[in-house]
Amino acid sequence: MKTIGICYLLLTCFACNTNPPATQESIPPQLVNQPIEPMHSEDKKTVAPVTELDSTITTSHLMGKFDPLKDEHFVEIEIKYADRSGQFLHRETYASFINMHNAAKKEGIDLIIKSATRNFTAQKNIWEGKWNGKRLLEGNKNAAKVYPIEKERALKILEYSSMPGTSRHHWGTDIDLNAFVNSYFEKGKGKKEYDWLVKHAGDYGFCQPYTPKGVDRPDGYNEEKWHWSFLPLAKRLSDQYKLRLKNQDISGFDGAKTAVEINIVKKYVLGINQECL
Repeated sequence: MKTIGICYLLLTCFACNTNPPATQESIPPQLVNQPIEPMHSEDKKTVAPVTELDSTITTSHLMGKFDPLKDEHFVEIEIKYADRSGQFLHRETYASFINMHNAAKKEGIDLIIKSATRNFTAQKNIWEGKWNGKRLLEGNKNAAKVYPIEKERALKILEYSSMPGTSRHHWGTDIDLNAFVNSYFEKGKGKKEYDWLVKHAGDYGFCQPYTPKGVDRPDGYNEEKWHWSFLPLAKRLSDQYKLRLKNQDISGFDGAKTAVEINIVKKYVLGINQECL
C-alpha cells in the first residue's frame, strides 16, 4: 500500500500551464487502482509544520486564477462519473476518485460528482450573484436587501459559499458528491452513501473538510456532508496558502473588503476539520 509520503513525491509541478488539456488516458497508470493509506491522527502528530515556500506552486493556482482547460495537470471528468460534462479535476485527485468510485460501486454505492474545480471567475459569478441579489439565499432571500450591512451579508453567504480566491474548489482537489443538502445524507439511500464515505473515503485519500461546527471547529462554513477533499494534494496547498496569503490579498470582487474584517483566511480557508489540515 502506498503511503501519502510517496504520493507527495508523485505530485507534478503546479506552475506549468502551457500545454493542451490532458485526457483521461493520460492519467499516470501507476496511480490507477492503487489505494492510498490515510493519514491517521496519531501519524499527524509527527509531521513537522511547513515553514518553507514550495516553488512548484503558484499563488495564482492557490487563488484559482487560471483556466483548468489549459492546464496540463487537470483532466476533464468523464460523464459516467459526473452529473454533467465540462467538469475538471487535478489528475491525481481524479485517479484516486476513480478507484474510490469503483470500490463503492461493488458495494452498491454510486458516487456522482456534482461539482469539481471552480476557478476564480466561476466562484466570482456565484459570489456576486448572491451578493447582489441575483441568486436568492435559502430559496427566497435577496441578500442585498435583507442584509444591507456588508459584513452581515458576507457572513450569511459564507455559510455555504466561498469568497473568490479562498475556495478549496480552486485547487482541483475537492468534489461535491450526489446532493447539496445534508438532509439527503441522513436517511435512506443518501445515508448509505455517506456512511460508506465516512468508513472508506480515507482509504483513497479523501477527507470531509466541513464537519459540524463545535469546540473542535468553531469557525468556517456550515457542515457539508457532500464535500470531500483529496488530502495528499490539498494539504500541501493549504499549507502554502497559510504561508503566502493574507486577508488583504483577497480582492477583485464585490464585497471583498469584508475579508479583512471577517479574518477570512484563518476562519474560513483554515477553519476546517482538523483531520483535514
